[in-house]
Amino acid sequence: MNREIAWRVFAGEYNDANKDVSDGGERSPSYVVTPLGAKINRLFVVGVLTDVENVATDESPMWRARLQDPTGTYHVYAGQYQPEASAALAKLKPPAFVAVTGKSRIYSPDSGGTYTSIRPETVKVVDEALRDYWILDACRSLKKRLEALREAYKMDPVTKEELAALGIKPPVVEGILAAIEHYGKVDLSRYSAMLAEAVRYLLPEFQPPRTEESEGAAEPAAKEADAKQEALEQTVLGIIGELDVDGKGAPWDGITMKATKAGVAKDALEEIVNSLLDKGLIYEPILGRMKRI
Repeated sequence: MNREIAWRVFAGEYNDANKDVSDGGERSPSYVVTPLGAKINRLFVVGVLTDVENVATDESPMWRARLQDPTGTYHVYAGQYQPEASAALAKLKPPAFVAVTGKSRIYSPDSGGTYTSIRPETVKVVDEALRDYWILDACRSLKKRLEALREAYKMDPVTKEELAALGIKPPVVEGILAAIEHYGKVDLSRYSAMLAEAVRYLLPEFQPPRTEESEGAAEPAAKEADAKQEALEQTVLGIIGELDVDGKGAPWDGITMKATKAGVAKDALEEIVNSLLDKGLIYEPILGRMKRI
């Protein structure tokens, strides 16, 4: 049996999935199908490890970890049947750049809803450069599937032969057919925005093109605004670090109080915190607390 490819899929798309399929048979692999047609048995993801917790017992631990990419959060679970991954997670202390290769899982409890997760095969600490390369790789993958799905939506009916004639690879063709059957036509603008956001995260200096006439007039003001924003972000970063006395993150009320005393307006504070989250400089380990990375 050929080894399944490890998909590079952003959390924002993976967590939208609520369809699983199997090729039939007791030992046949199962797949999670995303709205854009990624038919995933295995996936490779890289992001910031923001939380690790043993949700079972010391004798039989089950490690739950959260891994954040520019579009959302993956949920990773490792227990006795993933001994190497469990041992690695047990030693890790967030925050850290981490790469995970694992099996896709989908769970639909009786109470309703559908939740995706990853059962890891390997968990490794990596550097920021590899994380950035993974974002680029995932952007390429997302772009290809967006383009393929746009072509598929022009067909009536959608057929395997027509998709293959466009040069779309068989695994993607199968995923697109399964996705259209289950999800119908999804809003592709949501995923185009996801792609743009991931690119901006990778290239924070990216700005829309400006005309020659406006560039000269806008440059001094833009530089001044950028400098002011940078100073405010550094102020808030300092406050978060100062208030994180127990290692569990700085409480939001304390951040607001100290930021106000430092001359940061409340509405501006929310924008600054969102900017710091987008840049990967802070994260929210638990609701209502912020922690530096």
